[in-house]
Amino acid sequence: MEFFHNPNYDWMGKKWYFIGVSLALAAIGIISILAHRGLAYGIDFRGGTLVYVKLAQPPNYGAIRGELAREGLKNATLQRYDLASKNEVLIGLDLMTTASANQLDAGKQAIVKAMSGLYGTGPVGKIDFNNANPQAVAEQLIVADPLNLAAKGADPAQKQYTDLTKAMVDYRKSPALGGLIENFSQLQAVPGVNRKVISALENSFYLSRYVVFNTEIVGPKVGSDLRHEALYVTLAGLGAMLLYIWFRFELVYGLAAVIATFHDVIITLGIFSLLNKEISLTVIAALLTLVGYSMNDTIVVFDRIRENVHLSKRESFKDLVNRSINQTLSRTILTSGLTFLAVMSLYLFGGEVIHGFSLVLVIGVIFGTYSSFAIASPVVLYWQERTGRGTVTERPRLAAREPAGARR
Repeated sequence: MEFFHNPNYDWMGKKWYFIGVSLALAAIGIISILAHRGLAYGIDFRGGTLVYVKLAQPPNYGAIRGELAREGLKNATLQRYDLASKNEVLIGLDLMTTASANQLDAGKQAIVKAMSGLYGTGPVGKIDFNNANPQAVAEQLIVADPLNLAAKGADPAQKQYTDLTKAMVDYRKSPALGGLIENFSQLQAVPGVNRKVISALENSFYLSRYVVFNTEIVGPKVGSDLRHEALYVTLAGLGAMLLYIWFRFELVYGLAAVIATFHDVIITLGIFSLLNKEISLTVIAALLTLVGYSMNDTIVVFDRIRENVHLSKRESFKDLVNRSINQTLSRTILTSGLTFLAVMSLYLFGGEVIHGFSLVLVIGVIFGTYSSFAIASPVVLYWQERTGRGTVTERPRLAAREPAGARR
């Protein structure tokens, strides 16, 4: 499919406009990063606690954020977790909030208190069954003794009620319920639970409209290690691609591709800083995807340049680069356009969990495509003109790397 019939645009004649725009965007991004004293790292990198909460109804993020602020958790982050139909919220507490075990417990209790303030509390003296630990449930059942096990002795009764409690809690945590019981009668599906047990539970417990079903802690050292490893992985990827392009083309082509990819990453990080978006592990994964995408698009242009170098007799390198970009223009619009539609759909409809990931890809598709002709190609052109190899016949090394059977 061709969108243009023999396009003849002078891309290299406008290279300084492209470079000026890129330098301006990169400078704005770097200034923003410096003004914010670095990038805004997520809990994965800076350390902290992730608290997973399931609600009985769709979450009102504004109301939850307001309740958390009233409990002193103004810096808590909120995002949807898993499918929207599951009504699950991921609450992030930063390192200052959870620097010690006591602060961690206090932070979790503040979340529980905020949820209780928002969704209401039960009758005085009753325990929240959805957020109760198994020991508390077992103790209440032992006291109530709905199965009349006390006659068998304290130890057998304690063991049987403990086993029954474990079965009920496991059922509560099953994927079908997700940790949230909405009616005590649901527990009748558990073997050993009869109407007397249900009645004893109703006398001692109430059912809240939320449950804290998981808590994860990321220490400061782990966060620091993850930052370093993310940097090393990105640099290693760029280095490996440089070596490949050096082997496949020439060193200058590899350097040009790396410069273009570095340009894409810098601008993407700058935009994240301007938007005050956090850098998380999923964002790093997207940046690595961006590196691969940008490099692939650049190699397509370089490969066409190499083919034209072999086929042309005498032509200025500037004209050859323009012709190569124009020849790949339809392919670029088709592939980049379809990719952009896909990642934009992820950004608009994918939810908060992959919001950062999809935003990187939206930015990356735009600038990864742009840099292949606006940054990488001008770098190669500059080097060829600087070294005095301004016409095709003056570059035998590049042409010599073509297989012998391909020559005409």
